Amino acid sequence: MNTAERLRRRTERAAPERTLFVNHPFRWGFIVTLGVLLALALAVALVNLQSVVLSVFIAAFVALGLDPLIRWFERRGLSRGIAIIVVILLFVAVVIGIVWIVIPPVVSQATALVKAIPGMVQHVEDAGWYDQLNDATNGLLSNLVQGFEDLITDPNLWATIGGGALAFGASVITAVSTGFFVIVLSIYFIATLDATKRACYSLVKASHRVRVEGYSERIMQSIGKYLSGMVILAFMNATFSVILLTLVGVPYALILGVVALFVTLIPLIGTVLTTVLMTVVSLFVSPTAALVVLALMLVYMQIEAYLLTPRVMGKAVQVPGTIVLISALAGGTLLGLLGALVAIPISAGILLILREIVIPRQQRS
Repeated sequence: MNTAERLRRRTERAAPERTLFVNHPFRWGFIVTLGVLLALALAVALVNLQSVVLSVFIAAFVALGLDPLIRWFERRGLSRGIAIIVVILLFVAVVIGIVWIVIPPVVSQATALVKAIPGMVQHVEDAGWYDQLNDATNGLLSNLVQGFEDLITDPNLWATIGGGALAFGASVITAVSTGFFVIVLSIYFIATLDATKRACYSLVKASHRVRVEGYSERIMQSIGKYLSGMVILAFMNATFSVILLTLVGVPYALILGVVALFVTLIPLIGTVLTTVLMTVVSLFVSPTAALVVLALMLVYMQIEAYLLTPRVMGKAVQVPGTIVLISALAGGTLLGLLGALVAIPISAGILLILREIVIPRQQRS
């Protein structure tokens, strides 16, 4: 078929659309208006249901993050059903342990820390080394101490750490109901993950189903390993932080460890942020304590980067540092700390799609 024939047939296929536009402009305008109104209605619905949508995303990420543990139990000889039951029981046990064991002392320490900040600042300012170091830095130290005091006593900071876009801590009732919804939905997703995936695959055209299923499984397994690996690394970092702060005599080590647990879920920059925070807090005890904390945290950062991360993350998709920073900034801007945590695994999945589908297709063309 020559070029002229192809052009003629393309023109004939486009004729009905042109006829609708020319002969029935009002009908065409009405259809376009309905489409715009429908899009606006969906956008308004998503805005109004953003907390519910975000809860669903969190539950889905929890299920994907626990899926590697289910597969680990399967490799140890358990059936899929028994492995799911074991993981659900472990998940419920962890949640109960956090609610009954961790949250009460964390809340009490957080309250005591906020009340004690002015006295701690005054104690530092009365120390003999403070004036000397402040003069040597042209007042930079006093600005840092004052900025830290303003930051740590800001209720918006603790509201963000406590729940971000879900507004945990802003309302006890909202926090409990939202947390309960996320936990129940996570358990449901864990139990029905395979059935949910099969239902989604059935919507794909049969000729493409095998390929889509293969890519989807690889993406979800990689994201699951990424999420579980980041949780393990964050837990190890938080445990080390609590032990280190306790040994050097820093008060309120538990609340700082909990902050480190969530912040270090953000790779590349999370450990740096917690190291700075821990060093500044240790400065309220003594300069020696601050130097010890800074030195040991720098050593831990090297161990984490070159020893722990390669072993824990395994074959999970690796996200370049620039993408981590951009994703964390974009997610944090949109949804706070929780958005920064969710944005990175989403970026990891997009990167995997680009590497496995888009780039090979471009190379074949």
